[in-house]
Amino acid sequence: MNLSDRLSVRRGEPLPVRHSADPAAPAPGVAPVPTAVADPAPATPVATRTPEPRAVSPAVGSSGSEALVRLKDRAAEALFERMGSRLNDPSMSEEQLNALVRSELNHVVEEEKVPLSGEQRQRLMRAVEDDVLGHGPLQRLLDDPTVTEIMVNGPDMVYVEQDGRLTLSSARFTSEEQLRRVIERIVSRVGRRIDESSPLVDARLPDGSRVNAVIAPVAFSGASLTIRKFSRDPFKVHDLIRFGTLTAEMAELLRACVEARLNIIVSGGTGTGKTTLLNVLSSFIPEGERIVTIEDAVELQLQQEHVVRLESRPPNVEGRGEIAIRDLVRNSLRMRPDRIVVGEVRGGESLDMLQAMNTGHDGSLSTVHANSPRDAIARLETLVLMAGMDLPLRAIREQIASAVDVVVQLTRLRDGTRRVTAVTEVQGMEGQTVTLQDAFLFDYSAGVDANGRFLGRPVPTGVRPRFTDKFDDHGIVLSPRVFAPAPVRAAHR
Repeated sequence: MNLSDRLSVRRGEPLPVRHSADPAAPAPGVAPVPTAVADPAPATPVATRTPEPRAVSPAVGSSGSEALVRLKDRAAEALFERMGSRLNDPSMSEEQLNALVRSELNHVVEEEKVPLSGEQRQRLMRAVEDDVLGHGPLQRLLDDPTVTEIMVNGPDMVYVEQDGRLTLSSARFTSEEQLRRVIERIVSRVGRRIDESSPLVDARLPDGSRVNAVIAPVAFSGASLTIRKFSRDPFKVHDLIRFGTLTAEMAELLRACVEARLNIIVSGGTGTGKTTLLNVLSSFIPEGERIVTIEDAVELQLQQEHVVRLESRPPNVEGRGEIAIRDLVRNSLRMRPDRIVVGEVRGGESLDMLQAMNTGHDGSLSTVHANSPRDAIARLETLVLMAGMDLPLRAIREQIASAVDVVVQLTRLRDGTRRVTAVTEVQGMEGQTVTLQDAFLFDYSAGVDANGRFLGRPVPTGVRPRFTDKFDDHGIVLSPRVFAPAPVRAAHR
């Protein structure tokens, strides 16, 4: 009895019928003909008999791929049984684990005794390795550079984002158990846990891609997994210019703002590319400055050498040991930072961030969820109130007006593209209102092309911001084209 038979017996399934020396024996996968029947039917003439469908081996026929999938599932299950707890052995390096899995997998495939071509054997080995060592059906999507986001809504429904548009992928999980196994593998590698007592988790992949997982009892229709992929080669400013996210003139202005140590808030909705732009802005920080980054899950890919990366920590099983973003922001002030980069402010840490900006930590960068620069200011007010300090609203607004110099607004347009739609200066207070002045605005009046893509681009408003006075103090000279008015387009006839 081979390994496949033993697994069938364990699951309570009937044993498959094998080829025998008897030429009348049925082929594999074809139900055997009973040797005795109570009332045999009359024989059908051979000339008019319709041939019954015949099962084929994985090596031939149109159903070969389905047979290969079934073989892959059996081999993966057998490999999990053979490996046991060794798969999660912390003392084993990644290279040792890979070598052990391949060795055991060879034994499993040999025991199956199924005729396979060399190409099919390689496909089988690669698919089982993806299940055991990688991310199962998601592995090919993670390896596809055109896929920017993966959304799993249960085992049978996997959506992907390509070119800013959502489509249903052909990838499927064989069961809820396989999906849970992939989720647990991801979160365990970064020291997080997910179970019924803690059914929500934020994690990351080794390349920095952001992961969110939700399981039962919170996820009613099956475990949900969302992966926002990050490029293995971090986007540079010229990439964003090529994508149309910003213009060369705007990039020159933002570089000058970072070098002049202005405090910048990147504002935008979910999925607009705030972290990507924050990463690009961080790349403008000169070498030799000490940078402290603070994030929920480490995502920023700074290229400088002198970088300290801090990551928050959720509470343990007993509800203790939590390290919040606010704790890290406070602690960073004692680390002699030249720059503080907070991945996102979403709570009371915004007050500590503003105080840091107002007490000598110029050049700090952060992001906030908001739909416009004005909304970003209102959102910061709300977040400061969440700190639990009984501060009057005017005092909060004065803190914001004094701390924040520039708001960069990102928007995801209807065509799926992500664009910088405003670069706005925070000028100060006027009565009870924080005054703002736009330096760049997106030109929506340009319309769309035949494919529905927006033709507009961010254009200067013609107003020179007051913060450019600081550029002179740092010896930064902007080219005249940065604030030059946009050329007038010819009228369409």
